[in-house]
Amino acid sequence: MSCRSYRVSSGCRVGNFSSCSAVTPQKLNHFRGNSVSCRSGPGFRGLGGFGSRSVITFGSHSPRIATVGPRPVSCGAGFGAGSGRAFGFGDGSGVGLGFGASSGVGLGFGASSGVGLGYGAGSRFGYGFGSPGFGYRAGGVGVPAAPSITAVTVNQSLLTPLNLEIDPNAQRVKKDEKEQIKSLNNKFASFIDKVRFLEQQNKLLETKWSFLQEQKYARSNLEPLFEGYIATLRRELDVLVSDQARLQAEKNHMQDILEGFKKKYEEEVVFRANAENEFVALKKEIQLLQSHISETSVIVKMDNSRDLNLDGIIAEVKAQYEEVARRSRADAEAWYQTKYEEMRVTAGQHSDNLRSTRDEINELTRLIQRLKAEIENAKAQRAKLEAAVTEAEQQGEAALNDAKCKLADLEGALQQAKQDMARQLREYQELMNIKLALDIEIATYRRLLEGEEIR
Repeated sequence: MSCRSYRVSSGCRVGNFSSCSAVTPQKLNHFRGNSVSCRSGPGFRGLGGFGSRSVITFGSHSPRIATVGPRPVSCGAGFGAGSGRAFGFGDGSGVGLGFGASSGVGLGFGASSGVGLGYGAGSRFGYGFGSPGFGYRAGGVGVPAAPSITAVTVNQSLLTPLNLEIDPNAQRVKKDEKEQIKSLNNKFASFIDKVRFLEQQNKLLETKWSFLQEQKYARSNLEPLFEGYIATLRRELDVLVSDQARLQAEKNHMQDILEGFKKKYEEEVVFRANAENEFVALKKEIQLLQSHISETSVIVKMDNSRDLNLDGIIAEVKAQYEEVARRSRADAEAWYQTKYEEMRVTAGQHSDNLRSTRDEINELTRLIQRLKAEIENAKAQRAKLEAAVTEAEQQGEAALNDAKCKLADLEGALQQAKQDMARQLREYQELMNIKLALDIEIATYRRLLEGEEIR
């Protein structure tokens, strides 16, 4: 069964019709056909647009043909004593012709009225008619005719060959189908490109994901290194704290020693002052003794008539005392000067040691502060890196899920496009089959009409 639209031209009568046709083999006695849309074209007279299902039966003893439309149609039928061929077109009206002899042919054409005629020699007589409101077929029993065949007058205008032309809309439809197929091919190619692009993006994301995983592993390996570095810094800090405590103890010891030397120095200063005071007192005592001696010498001179060298004795004693005092003073001054120099040198050394110790303590304090700052910076950098890794993981997972969703959508669209393309190819193949069947049917009708004209 095939369907196709045609443009029919016969003289000045032009119309459009859609047809569904089928060719039945021999030995098929009857069939049932239903017609589709039937409509007369405006602005024309004569043959209008119609829809029908036509059947050609070859070699059957009792051929039947029926054309029924939803609008006014008529039916034509032909009966013959022998074998017969019949075909027809139906619209608002129809004409049926039948010739009976050893063979018979029936034709039906749409017109404004319908007439059915039938002749048979020793066979049945049938007729058909139609009206604008409905279609009808009837057949009667043929009456015996005369032995000879009566001449039949045939309207030649009804036997005029039909000029069948292909509807230009079919070419437009065909062109539209080609354009649609091209567009679908382009869409399919674009879908393939998108799929390849998404595959590349997927590979890129997988590479990034593996790289991030490796970075995560490497960063996780950095944690023990940082912990070891922090432990080393803590050990150094403990050593510095212990050194600071030791140096502080030494400083305190040196301060104690310095205080002791200061006390000794002060004691020596007091002792020197006492010695000087004693020296002054002794000097005064010597002067007093000298005055007493002078008085005594005077008294002696007065009382004793013997001549004694008291001045020499006094001078000698005085010289001895002065020498003793001088040596004592020199020894004391030398001892005090030596002690003072030793204490001054020791104090300078302790001051230098204290200054260097303070510098070392300050340097260690700065080092501790710097190490604490570096530790805090390392902790902050580690937190930032962990946050960046977490964010990169989340972004990678989101991008991967998005890529998977897009890939699934594209695969679905690709499958849909393939299904649409397959469906359109099937429809195109069906249309080509319908066209081939209609071409065969048209050629068959043309041969039948030409054969009738020749007969």
